[in-house]
Amino acid sequence: MKKLIIALFPVVSLACHTASKTTGSTKASSIKNDGWQVLFDGSSKSAWHIYNNKSDGSAWTVKDGILYLDPTAKKNGAGGGDLVTNEEFENFDLKLEWKIDTAGNSGIIFLTQEDPKYAQSYLTGPEMQIIDNTGHRDAKINKHRAGDLYDLVASSTENVHPWGQWNSIELIVNKGQLELHQNGAKVVATTMWNDNWKQLIANSKFKNWAGFGMFQKGRIALQDHGNGVSFRNIQIKRL
Repeated sequence: MKKLIIALFPVVSLACHTASKTTGSTKASSIKNDGWQVLFDGSSKSAWHIYNNKSDGSAWTVKDGILYLDPTAKKNGAGGGDLVTNEEFENFDLKLEWKIDTAGNSGIIFLTQEDPKYAQSYLTGPEMQIIDNTGHRDAKINKHRAGDLYDLVASSTENVHPWGQWNSIELIVNKGQLELHQNGAKVVATTMWNDNWKQLIANSKFKNWAGFGMFQKGRIALQDHGNGVSFRNIQIKRL
């Protein structure tokens, strides 16, 4: 009887191992089929580079699953600049979480064109504003507050969490329809590239910026505004 048990054990063990491998494979497949692409996995900046390769980006640090722009490191000579995706995106759903340091300012710039003729990412790409509403002077300006489509459309409700606390956002661009969501609420909805969109730009600080907001495909940028800002759980789905 002992010999029979010993003989059967490897078979049972192998069966369990096979089942485990099958389950893991199925899980990985479902994640892939879901369509979401991880842009920041908590350990690497491999999906990103500095806009126009202006620096080595070493001021953007990765620690404990967080991507952080360290202003102290910049002062000590580490390279900064806007961090942009290696890939371009057209119709997409972007999700991430952010938190800002006290009196800080940053933003998520999208559909930006990376080209030496454009010195900064914000010269072509619209921006979802990230800011400490209570501590940064720019937040006193209408359409410059957290969740706003910067200088174009004010958010319908102010539901941002205070500096030092995480905020979740979703930014959707789909065939000209733009939605900004912050902490579970839709805060901006507008149509891009039509006459109303052109009028929004004409009434903004961008009115003389050739091509601003008119590109239908481009990169996503995390803005270096000189202040400490953190990001995590960055993922995107092409639509």
